Order: sequence, then structure tokens, then C-alpha cells
Amino acid sequence: MKAIVYSSPGDSSVLSLVDRDPAEPGQGEVRVRVEVSGVNPTDWKARVGTTRRDDFAEIVPNQDGAGVVDAVGDGVTDLRVGDRVWLHLAQHGRPTGTAQEQVVVPAARAVRLPEGVDMAVGASLGVPAMTAHRALTVHEHGPARLHPGALEGRTVLVAGGAGAVGHAAIQLARWAGATVIATISSPAKATLARAAGADHTVDYTSEDVAARVRELAPDGVDHIVEVSIAANAEVDAAIAADHGSIAYYADDGGETFAMPIRPSFAKNLRIQGVLLYTVGAEAWEAAAADITAALEDGALPVGEEAGLPLTWFSLAETAAAHDAVEQGTVGKVLIRV
Repeated sequence: MKAIVYSSPGDSSVLSLVDRDPAEPGQGEVRVRVEVSGVNPTDWKARVGTTRRDDFAEIVPNQDGAGVVDAVGDGVTDLRVGDRVWLHLAQHGRPTGTAQEQVVVPAARAVRLPEGVDMAVGASLGVPAMTAHRALTVHEHGPARLHPGALEGRTVLVAGGAGAVGHAAIQLARWAGATVIATISSPAKATLARAAGADHTVDYTSEDVAARVRELAPDGVDHIVEVSIAANAEVDAAIAADHGSIAYYADDGGETFAMPIRPSFAKNLRIQGVLLYTVGAEAWEAAAADITAALEDGALPVGEEAGLPLTWFSLAETAAAHDAVEQGTVGKVLIRV
């Protein structure tokens, strides 16, 4: 089979296309014939060494993907050969991700794709959708799980509504019944956020975000899904509702943040860091189940018309795909394996 590998950290030139023998699944594992691999910022950051890199002699990158089960290891009872699946955390703690024609993963990381759901949708889930799920389920008063009506009566603010996590957060929040406000930086990105389902958009480059959000949500915002707490902490404290949650999942805009003390403690705010890799199996399982339920309801489409433009590369072009994500390509970068 064909695989993309690297053996030392560096820029995208360290990636090479090689031939490798497919691995056999062990106890509790399945092997998946990958059709589409999804690329996330965490993939290129791990490659260059800016995030934790496990000590493997050779690594196949990329956490997310979608494909068809073609071999099942001992002890696996809920998947069988021929099942279409979406993959998450394929390379977490392991040397082999989805940038290859066949990948072996723990069975829990391969989730059955509902009938009629495209492989491109499946490969666009994983890190973005599971991060969004976690960010929406850390509020003091719940919910811990998402389903239609779970966020009824709540207001959700999604910072960076045109990004992959922001897109998923908008879709999941709307599916769960919330009113969604998205911050964006251009009319084009506002169009994408609205296509994803945002009820309102606020352009943080030209509007007073705090004033505009208070107009839209006079009682404050219940859940904030934050990509740049370094830049937005003061505004977040001002617009959050009593007992609101501010879930931040990235360090865009700076490595530290400061938040006004009185607004944050007076409102009993919960400021929650979110990193998918360390939230644990219970959170992963809940996210996978709820995301699959949303898929069954048709709530997570992708493509420009759904607010998430797709940019495609071939497996041999994986280096270019990594570069595209690093350079901030809007939407989702996918590899047709």
C-alpha cells in the first residue's frame, strides 16, 4: 500500500510517499481502507514539533479520515468487514494516521457512518467536531450530552465561525436548539457562518463586539466557544451570562490571557480549557455517539453551500495539504486517498 511518512520533525518537505505492507489488526482493533483523510492544524504542528510528538521511528500523519473496514481483530463485535466508518484520533499515541491507504486503529476510534453520509463529511469530523462537542458540554448546568432540544433556550457564541471547529460548533449548537451568534472577520466569512446555521454574525474587525452581542443577547451568552481567548478574554467576560462557560481550544492571538476579575467571579463564570487528546475516553465516546446522531439527522453537511468549503489534494500531495492548513486555508482540507 501507499503511505505518507516522516521520521524526523521539520517542514512539509520531511513527508515522503512510500510503499509499506498493510498491518494486521490486533486484539480490539480494525483495519480501515482509507478513502478520505482530513488535515487539521494539529497534524502539521505535531510534524514540526510544536506540539507533543510521540517517540516513534516513523510516523504516518493525520488524525481524521473515513473509509471502509477491511479486516477485524479478535474481540471486536460492533464492526465488521464492509462497514463504512469515520475515524478520529487515528494517530493519537500511535505511529500511523490516516495519510495511507490502510490504517489499523482501536475499534472505538472507528465509528459507523450512517447510510447516505458522504466520506468527505466523515473525514471532516474528528478533531473539529469532537472539540466543538466538548466545548458545548462543559457548562456548570450541562448538558453533558447533545441532542435536539439539549440547548433549547440557550445562546451560544462561536468565535471564528468560519473555521472548522467553529463550523462544527455552529452546526451542533443549532441541532441542539440553541440560538447561535458567530464572530467573523469579513463578509465572505459571515456568509459561511450563516450557511452553517448561525442566527447572527458580528464582524469583530468593524463592530463593537460586546455592544452588538448585548443587543442580540441582553441576558448574556450562555456558552462561548473560543478560538482566541488571548484576544477576547475581556469581551468574553463582559458578554457571558451568569454561570456561563467560556471554553477555549486554541492559542490563536497569543500564549497568555488576562481576564477582569470582578465580572468573571461576579457571574460565577467557568473558564474551561479544551484539548481533545486529554479529555479522556468517556468524553470521546459521548462525542462520537452524539455526532453520529447528528449525522443521522443530516445536521453536519460540508461544502461551501453548508459553510465549509472543501479543498482537495491527492495522497501524493499531502505536503501541500499540510501547507494549505498551515497557511490558513478557509474551510476543510481533505486528501483523496
